[in-house]
Amino acid sequence: MKIDRYVEPSRSEWEKLVQRASDNDSDIEEAVRSIIAAVRSEGDAALVRFENQFDGAGFSCGEDLKVSQEEIEAAGASVPEDLKAAIKAALANITKFHEAQLPKVVDVVTSPGVRCLQKAVPVRRVGLYIPGGRAPLFSTVLMLAAPAKVAGCREIVLCTPPGKDGKANPVIVYTAALCGVTEIYKTGGSQAVAAMAFGTPTIGRCDKIYGPGNRFVMKAKQMLGLTQTAIDMPAGPSEVMVLADSTAVPDFVASDFLSQSEHGPDSQSLLVCDSVEVADAVEAAIERQTRELSRGEIIMKSLSHSRIIILKDRSDIIDFANEYASEHLIVSMDDPWSVVDRIYAAGSVFVGNYTPESAGDYASGTNHTLPTSGWARSFSGLNLDAFMRKMTIQEISEDGLRNLGGTIRTMANAEGLDAHAAAVSVRLGE
Repeated sequence: MKIDRYVEPSRSEWEKLVQRASDNDSDIEEAVRSIIAAVRSEGDAALVRFENQFDGAGFSCGEDLKVSQEEIEAAGASVPEDLKAAIKAALANITKFHEAQLPKVVDVVTSPGVRCLQKAVPVRRVGLYIPGGRAPLFSTVLMLAAPAKVAGCREIVLCTPPGKDGKANPVIVYTAALCGVTEIYKTGGSQAVAAMAFGTPTIGRCDKIYGPGNRFVMKAKQMLGLTQTAIDMPAGPSEVMVLADSTAVPDFVASDFLSQSEHGPDSQSLLVCDSVEVADAVEAAIERQTRELSRGEIIMKSLSHSRIIILKDRSDIIDFANEYASEHLIVSMDDPWSVVDRIYAAGSVFVGNYTPESAGDYASGTNHTLPTSGWARSFSGLNLDAFMRKMTIQEISEDGLRNLGGTIRTMANAEGLDAHAAAVSVRLGE
């Protein structure tokens, strides 16, 4: 195993080195478009057909899509007690961190008699997508459902693919019930996204859709996010960048490199360090640890488009990190906070040798739903704001309007909007 290595690349080469290993989605666009069209026109019948075709679920009608109370109870009974305890501990931390994000009402008198307010109101009905497949992500249930509950969303809908037995993953079902999800459905892929966007007789339309997924899921979110519903953020394959110097522990760095690589063959890991010695030590640790991991084949594919970048200047390392705009950024360097203070493009930052990326994935309290593919330059990771809308309110007294009326009318007349000006005059009898 050999990871591509670049020693002191010039800045003119950086654009190439920050490229992701994402596939071109043009080959799936038509398939996703046809699935969306079928769900829109046929509703439940299309969902049943696709679940039988793609997942072998053996469904016969729309009612089979819904997870029943009996299934919820059976799922809870099947989850080991130690896992339940871990999920509850993680939920407590995630809830605590997101409760701290609850916004305050803004209430300001901008001029005498003119009162302006801003308050946050929850999105009424949210749709959460939870992947199944190779690694059923019950942790993502926590990351999506917990903030939705804290925000006060009245209806929390969850869609996840069924297995060949026609049932949803029991840990996903247990976690969803624990978090207060109000409806759970057994449907996945782009058909699930379409169902939440348009609504079917069984699955009601959602106001906003959240969550990760494969290429088909993400393409459906992108298509429907432009025309039909709101989505959380654009996203692609998972990624990590580790910044390291001689103070980093090579085995720790390698473990973070590999924990991201095991997500999928299209995941990407980058090590940016200040010496060949650090690069050699980390690469040896990666090779040694890979032999001990169960998802070695996936990891090897991911490592084929991962990279090691050696930049001796600390400022160059920081600039390269901002250029890449990683989903996860780990800082294992001397005086790490002086580095963090200069980072402006990252989804989530992990500081020091004892802060593994997996802590944020599961239980520290921060959210693991993060922008990828360089979107961290312009998008935040998922937070409480994603489940709320900011609404402004204003109240003006008669004296307040009399004081402000001249300003309003002058501006309205200057724009040629005399009806706007008249709305003031008629109230003031002028």
